[in-house]
Amino acid sequence: MNQILVSEKLYVTPAMKRKKKLFKIEFFLSIFLVCLLSSYYIYAEYDRNKSEQVSKEILANLTFEEQEEKLDSIVIVLNSAFSEEQMLNLEEQTEETSEIPSVQMATAKDGTKYYTIGTINIPKINVNYPILSETTTELLKISPCKFWGADPNQVGNFCIVGHNYRNSKFFSKVPTLENGDIIEITDLSGTTLQYAVYDKYIVEADDTSCTSQLTNGRTEITIITCTDNGKQRVVVKAREI
Repeated sequence: MNQILVSEKLYVTPAMKRKKKLFKIEFFLSIFLVCLLSSYYIYAEYDRNKSEQVSKEILANLTFEEQEEKLDSIVIVLNSAFSEEQMLNLEEQTEETSEIPSVQMATAKDGTKYYTIGTINIPKINVNYPILSETTTELLKISPCKFWGADPNQVGNFCIVGHNYRNSKFFSKVPTLENGDIIEITDLSGTTLQYAVYDKYIVEADDTSCTSQLTNGRTEITIITCTDNGKQRVVVKAREI
């Protein structure tokens, strides 16, 4: 018996055409987004490297010597009720920190002027940067900044803030610090003090309780940076040893 082979013709329906077209659009859109994100990442990394280079320029140009210019006064914000003993401690701290080291100006290659008050060195995580005298969004891209409190190596709580880029730059490795790790602060007179970490914790972004100046006459520092997801803050507390 002869067999008759019948081949069925595949018909392309309008729905199939639309689906194929949609697939092509999604494919090219995906390629475009990948390229866009890659370009953004490359530019962001270039920008960070450039900013860190400026920080290193400032560090290289720092001179450590007694400066003539002094700040005239200290402003202490009282945000809670104090006992008599606490007020006496606070007055003693004010008298001891009444002479604050001056700010030193450094000019980058592009002509921008930056003002520094010292340096921070954390050997364990290879951190060595100048500390800029104030905190702004733009300055944080350049180097760690003074956020609040006493000045370098003065009685009180010297608070420093820096970016966490989730790499090896600035304060990205600060969340890995542990109790006992050493942080070195050098002021503009050339004095270097060592501080040992005694506490580390996470707070909400709007929680500034870690900046309190009630240190019972101790010389302390507080380092603040973002968590890896950027939603909270990592606080590292250290005390002079």
